[in-house]
Amino acid sequence: RARSFVAARTHLDEAKLTALDPAADVTGVRAALHAVEGVCLGGDAAGQAAGDDAGRRFRWLIAPRSTVVQPGPVHTGLTADPEAEVERLLDLLVR
Repeated sequence: RARSFVAARTHLDEAKLTALDPAADVTGVRAALHAVEGVCLGGDAAGQAAGDDAGRRFRWLIAPRSTVVQPGPVHTGLTADPEAEVERLLDLLVR
């Protein structure tokens, strides 16, 4: 919060997705995942959340709104290197 840092990393395993649902809209799921990352970045990439501060963008991200793309566990801990922590969590919890 002190750094106004909001980040999300996504990973789409297309093979697993299509194994679960051969008719899945892979392009649509990928677009939804990129939208989540865009909201974190802010600016033009954030769409409707472009003018929001980091706190509002964070609350937008954690609100459940889809049965396909759902937020995972929220990490609100302290770290000296937020970018590295995001990558570490992606490896630990997703990949």
